Amino acid sequence: MALKQIMLAKKIEGKEREIENLRNLTKQFEKREKELETAISEAKTEEEQRTIEEEIDKYTKEREAHDNKVTEAEKELEGLREEENELNRGKPGKGESHRNLGRGSEEAKLEEARAGINAYVRSRGQMRDGFTSVDGGALIPEELLTPQMKPEDVVDLRNYVKIVSVNSASGKYPVIAKAGSTMNTVAELAENPELANPEIEEIEYSVQTRRGYIPISQEVIDDADYDVTGLIREEISSQARNTTNKDIAAVLKKATAKEVIGVDGLKDLVNKDIKKVYAVGFYISASLYAELDKLKDKNGRYLLQDSITAASGKQLLGRPVIVLDDDMIGTEAGNLVGFVGDAKAFCAFFDRKRTSVEWIDNQIYGKLLAGIIRYDVEKTDEDAGFYITYKNSAEGN
Repeated sequence: MALKQIMLAKKIEGKEREIENLRNLTKQFEKREKELETAISEAKTEEEQRTIEEEIDKYTKEREAHDNKVTEAEKELEGLREEENELNRGKPGKGESHRNLGRGSEEAKLEEARAGINAYVRSRGQMRDGFTSVDGGALIPEELLTPQMKPEDVVDLRNYVKIVSVNSASGKYPVIAKAGSTMNTVAELAENPELANPEIEEIEYSVQTRRGYIPISQEVIDDADYDVTGLIREEISSQARNTTNKDIAAVLKKATAKEVIGVDGLKDLVNKDIKKVYAVGFYISASLYAELDKLKDKNGRYLLQDSITAASGKQLLGRPVIVLDDDMIGTEAGNLVGFVGDAKAFCAFFDRKRTSVEWIDNQIYGKLLAGIIRYDVEKTDEDAGFYITYKNSAEGN
């Protein structure tokens, strides 16, 4: 049992909890700052101004001390993680001596991580060699999470939104609005022309932790030849996809609501209501897809056309169609709803990239193995699309 690694994991967990508490305090400081700004604008007498100045001095000193605490805590956490990584690299697990040949290769490192995670699972969290720890659990390298094969009809909405890799649990992400501004022609040696100021909005994100139990039997744990990491990869990939799809769809449903009547309504939506700078797609319920799949134009041709690039194999009005379960993009079976617009511009997926497994105490079953993912999904551009409710026109289009 690697006691020093267990102790380091405990210290890291405590330090991460301390930083999270400090960040919560940061939000309180930001709230105080806004309150002071309001007080400054409302101050009318010199006495009120003096009182506010004293509050500002007090706030400034407290904020500087707080920021210094955050910086120091983050440095300490970084040092602990470096120490843990050095310890993991310098101390191979039992029976792993055959990996010393070619240790520097990526394959050897991944194989070491795989064996370490397998040992961690089989020992119910007692053996902690050969992998990086996070929050007391085993961090799974992204390369081990990549599935070997995935059915083509499985929709993963992460492929359609903007992925932003983040290194902290919370923060702000600047988004520049697609205003349609253009560049100016400049003659050689001429002064730079005045350019339109970009509209920048800071999107706040807060990474949340999602846990899901991994069904793993004692027989699998006891079988030394069974690749536990492979089972974990398949289960986490499936649960993660279901969870992220649900959360991304929930954000897409926050788009401006719009009722669309008939095919002409869909054409007006795409051609007039959404700016041309956006790459429009149809993210629709299965019921709406079934409804549109029956429609024909005046020449008797089906409106849904074959597409080799769209996930559904179909396109509508020259745009790709992505089909989702009714209760995911809607609320219940039979909903004729969907998001029409540029999903990548409309929302962002803030990925902490710290997928891990951890043995968690359970009151009924003792210890259960849990897969853990960390991310947040936020709306970034309100103008990038609409959440539509479709109705057939009276003419039957």
